[in-house]
Amino acid sequence: MPGYTKRLGRELSDLKTNPAVGISVFQADDFRIWLIDIQVMDDNPLYVGKTFRLQFRFTPTYPIEAPEVQFIRSLGGEIPMHPHIYSNGHICLDVLGSGWSPIQTVGSVSMSIQSMLAGNDRNERPPDDARYVASAPISPKQTRFVYHDDNV
Repeated sequence: MPGYTKRLGRELSDLKTNPAVGISVFQADDFRIWLIDIQVMDDNPLYVGKTFRLQFRFTPTYPIEAPEVQFIRSLGGEIPMHPHIYSNGHICLDVLGSGWSPIQTVGSVSMSIQSMLAGNDRNERPPDDARYVASAPISPKQTRFVYHDDNV
């Protein structure tokens, strides 16, 4: 069994036995793609009562390299409105790119995204959403995001 599958096996077990509030495994049938549901657990009116689905894609270089993470629409679900989340589900968050560290886990990344949503009060997309989505690569990992706004 390759090292990354051992690591993901431990992470999956932990996510199922000790889930963080508002974070749950929807589907994890293999060590390639996982679907994780997140809810914002405060009274933020932008997200109250909503569940959002994240897709994690792993390669054999995990955890040395970050997984590909993005929001997906599933069964009528939506992509959350946020100044750092594009309408195609790509997320501009440093821990998914240059800020990645092998100590990060699926759970810690999910909590970072949950926290990013909880702290947001702006019902808007990034200013360049239309342009970015029109020319974005399929994989968000192929985008070199510029991290310049820590206020949201």
